[in-house]
Amino acid sequence: MENELTRLLGIKHPIIQGGMVQIAGARLAAAVSNAGGLGTLGQRPGLEDWQGQIRRIKELTDKPFAVNLPMHATELDRRLEIIAEEKVKVVVTAAGNPSAVLGRLREAGAKVMHVVAAVKQAEKVAAAGVDAVVAEGGESGGMVAKDRVSTLVLVPMVVDTVKVPVVAAGGIADARGLIAALALGAQGVQIGTALIVAEECEAPEEWKRAVISASETDTEIAPRGQAQARVLKKHLHPMAMAGQVAGMVRKVEPAENIVRRLAQVMEVMAKVRSQTG
Repeated sequence: MENELTRLLGIKHPIIQGGMVQIAGARLAAAVSNAGGLGTLGQRPGLEDWQGQIRRIKELTDKPFAVNLPMHATELDRRLEIIAEEKVKVVVTAAGNPSAVLGRLREAGAKVMHVVAAVKQAEKVAAAGVDAVVAEGGESGGMVAKDRVSTLVLVPMVVDTVKVPVVAAGGIADARGLIAALALGAQGVQIGTALIVAEECEAPEEWKRAVISASETDTEIAPRGQAQARVLKKHLHPMAMAGQVAGMVRKVEPAENIVRRLAQVMEVMAKVRSQTG
């Protein structure tokens, strides 16, 4: 299904892999991109490792991919240089105001998506010139905002506020979530927790088993430095991040299977639209 988001990113399906810190490496990003979505390299503290992972993705796929770039990342200037050197075409910024880096990313030829947790944030970054906004609800795993707004509330409000494409994130694991996101006005989805159990994900096996064992009530908000994160409760795994949608995840499988299951509904919708004129 083609829309403004897929054209912007050069992808077949409007399905984006969340840039999960440390566990979203080259193999996962390349697998998602090869399946027609947009794979994303998660943040890593070591610059040599980070650049090596970017180069590995390019060996594994000729499709577009993204890198995650939090505004608090170490050696941010050098990371921007690496993005330009490696000709990364999509950057997902987060955790701060991206205005200071937008100019350099534009010069590097990269499209920029920024993750927001509130309407005012979306309005601000859209005005700054980002190409798309990822509206992430409080159901999501990983770092979450102090004032958590559900995806069902956040996405349509952001859609009504900005003119750039909106990606829905938080609580999405299957085709039903994708359809719901499109109904809310989003042009695509970002999924994280559902891909923790992908074979290519670098999460330890005990983390994957904990996600599979979790129910919808088996996550909690815990402090992470000066911020907070949604993690699995300690009886499942000490401080492993996951979203509430872990309750829907039931098996380890290739990332391609996960993406293609979501993509099938897009193909059916496109076929119906073509037949109905």
